[in-house]
Amino acid sequence: MAVVALGVHIVDVLARPVESIPAGQDTHLLEQIRITAAGAAAGTAVDLAKLGVPVASAGAVGDDELGDFLLMVMGRHGVDVTGVVRRPGEQTAASILPIRPDGGRPSFHVPGANLGLSAADVDPERLRAARVLHLGGMDVTWGLHDPAFFALLDEVRAAGTVVTMDLLSNMPDLVLGAKAFLPHVDYVLPNEEQALMMSGRAGADEAAAALLAEGPRGVVVTLGGEGSLVATASETVRLPALDVAVVDTTGCGDAYCAGFIAGLAGGRGVLDAARLGTEVAARVAGGLGSDAGLDDLAGLDLPRF
Repeated sequence: MAVVALGVHIVDVLARPVESIPAGQDTHLLEQIRITAAGAAAGTAVDLAKLGVPVASAGAVGDDELGDFLLMVMGRHGVDVTGVVRRPGEQTAASILPIRPDGGRPSFHVPGANLGLSAADVDPERLRAARVLHLGGMDVTWGLHDPAFFALLDEVRAAGTVVTMDLLSNMPDLVLGAKAFLPHVDYVLPNEEQALMMSGRAGADEAAAALLAEGPRGVVVTLGGEGSLVATASETVRLPALDVAVVDTTGCGDAYCAGFIAGLAGGRGVLDAARLGTEVAARVAGGLGSDAGLDDLAGLDLPRF
């Protein structure tokens, strides 16, 4: 596989547009309801597969109907899910997302089996064979905060695998805990709030510089409608977002990661990879769910695999 996505797997149930929660037993009629594969590993893996990138996913789900659905839909999109373990008696992580008319997305979430993912669940040979290893949601996969796993990351990087990392939550204690991974990854892709929390800085430029000093080769801070900031040892560049009619912001960060990773795996430079991430995120923002807008790839300059 060109890419292995390791980490958080979630089932999302999305509904739009939701202006309020009905009182009592009232019913509001909506335009659309979808159920999708999501999470910082699973959502990114599905987007990569839709972009034509050979991708495998690794993580943990419950031995339940939600887990059945998640593996089925990922496999249908072309993701190799043989690295996803099933946890008897545990629930697959799931979220209910009522999408506001402006695209905002409050959530109701059960973390489920993601919390039990550990280094023992990871096949080292699968990681060694990847061109890019994407760590999705290391702030909530506490079992991977393990010196043995950090040593494995150092080993695969030394052998030529590029390691990228994205976060899932905006909870300060969890985000700060993920700083332990920074010396062991090549590129970290937090959103602005996460970058400020992790660095203790007041602005995105200062946060990116502080995170870069912790060890990665590059820091990419996603800024929502303001685009993204790409910082490496040689330069710091702001890339504007594309002007699109936003339907739902769910999964835009995962989509940006997918485009960025596709670019890196295809041999492109960091800025070109970030531009592809920008384009993919814009496609996803125009529809409902973390993989929306990626069935038609016309106009995207994608690498070939």
